[in-house]
Amino acid sequence: MAPISPADDTWRATHLGRWLGHALRRFDDRVLQLMAASPRAPLALSRLAERAQISAAHIHLTRHLPLDGARPGELAQAAGMTAQAMGALIEQGLAWGLIERTADPRDARARWLRFTPLGLDWLAAFEDAVRQAQDEFRAEVGDAVATVVALGLEAYAGAAASDAAPPDSGSRSAKQPRPKPSAGPAKPLKRRAT
Repeated sequence: MAPISPADDTWRATHLGRWLGHALRRFDDRVLQLMAASPRAPLALSRLAERAQISAAHIHLTRHLPLDGARPGELAQAAGMTAQAMGALIEQGLAWGLIERTADPRDARARWLRFTPLGLDWLAAFEDAVRQAQDEFRAEVGDAVATVVALGLEAYAGAAASDAAPPDSGSRSAKQPRPKPSAGPAKPLKRRAT
């Protein structure tokens, strides 16, 4: 086999996976930047984001935890992470007051994660930041390209996204509802004053 010449190596810098990776990092970095400046984000969390102590990995909690909660293993599966890696993010989310851990309503031996009121504020700031980052993308590449990219990614990732859903998602009976986020006592971090 002949050695690869530098001219043959250009595919490594220009293939779709590499562009998707760069785009995802740019998008997540912009979302975190916007969240750091968001008046809707809890102050202590926006300060952590400002100092780059919250990374794109931490966004997995925000992006993948259903509003009605999930087991840690379900959350790891939805995020495409190992249970160990997700476990570290969960511990930080608990320490920051984003999420709380309770007994699973279906099985008291299992743990259940859900957003705290502070976490729901963080989620609202995340939604604002994602919308703005999407709008900035659309303004940069144009409406037609942004629409084609969104449709193409949806079609391409659609099968993978449905494969990542927890095995029993959407199959809950009326007898086994997931708990709603609590409006319990304030958590360790304070909300931003408006």
